[in-house]
Amino acid sequence: MRIAFIFVAALLSVLAQAAPQPPVATIDRSTWPEQLNTPALFDVASRAEILTFSRALLASEALDEAGLATRLGLKQVNLVSVNQLRQRLWQRLWQNFDFAQQSCGQDASFCYAIEDVPGLREQAGKFEVGADSFYAHWAEPARTFHERYLDEQLRKAALFPQIASEVERYSDLERNGDELNDRLFLLTFDGGPGPVGGYTDALAHYLRRQKMSATFFVLGNSVQQRRDRTSVGDLRTLYEGQCVGVQGWQYRSHSQWRDWQDSVLRSVAQVQGDLPDNFVPLFRPPYGQRGADSQAFFSSQQLQVALWDIDALDTNSQVTAEQSGQRVLTLMLLWRRGVIAFHDTQAKAQTAVPWLMQQTAQSGIGWEDCEDFAESR
Repeated sequence: MRIAFIFVAALLSVLAQAAPQPPVATIDRSTWPEQLNTPALFDVASRAEILTFSRALLASEALDEAGLATRLGLKQVNLVSVNQLRQRLWQRLWQNFDFAQQSCGQDASFCYAIEDVPGLREQAGKFEVGADSFYAHWAEPARTFHERYLDEQLRKAALFPQIASEVERYSDLERNGDELNDRLFLLTFDGGPGPVGGYTDALAHYLRRQKMSATFFVLGNSVQQRRDRTSVGDLRTLYEGQCVGVQGWQYRSHSQWRDWQDSVLRSVAQVQGDLPDNFVPLFRPPYGQRGADSQAFFSSQQLQVALWDIDALDTNSQVTAEQSGQRVLTLMLLWRRGVIAFHDTQAKAQTAVPWLMQQTAQSGIGWEDCEDFAESR
């Protein structure tokens, strides 16, 4: 039975990877006509993104199972998982819009009398931006962005649980940033550390200059190599003031890998030994892939699975550094809180992160301290 399940999961994975990948969601933020330089203007942009995404979500519900599979480029879809995702999205969108409408007394743009999910659905169905609107130049790029972003999420849900991802939690022991307060975000970086003097060093130095902290999810093998080529002291200097979680010994799926538990344990031992003051008991599964039955293991090791809900897509060849930053900012406006996933071994984050800091400096958002996040379990 287990062999058959693994074979089916592997086959579905191959089919999913072989299917043409749809365009990813990117947007030129210069189409938005206002700077996000006050909390109220952040809310205006937030309300606009929420309504546009809600319209796309509502329209997707008109598709039957075959139509949805065709749209997502899949042979078949897990409709139960898709509908569960849709239900969660509506609840989150309504909650976010409720937060965003608290400033309607300061700026009434995109303000409507919406009191619950049915009200949001009704407004989404008739929402449009007129050709003579101050925001007209933004409307069509935003529509395209949100339709593509929605397809990204629906596609992951359609493949779940055969292909695990960050789109769904297996239990409340897994975290994705949904529990953070409104306007609060956590910066995270995957796949490091990189070579000496490389992108990891530059990012960690930049964050210290900004008096900010982030969680760096590292590979045990890369930590060992970096330490052996330099020293433990150099490694500790690299991550000074930052938190370090683990991604396993290698960057590979931990869902069907026979030695995945050993991968986790080895990486934890490596980081605890080399970086005892930085280690936080968080495991981020590469690609978001982990076993549905893995929760007992993580609980026994006092580890939590740390997912994310804002993907910078900085490893995607279709996405430039500028587009990565603009995508993250748009999703921050949409979700209003959450965990942002960059990769510190990629050059794109060197451009995207400082741009993001500049764009949000006066917007009223906050950055979660990495230790506070790790301790608020």
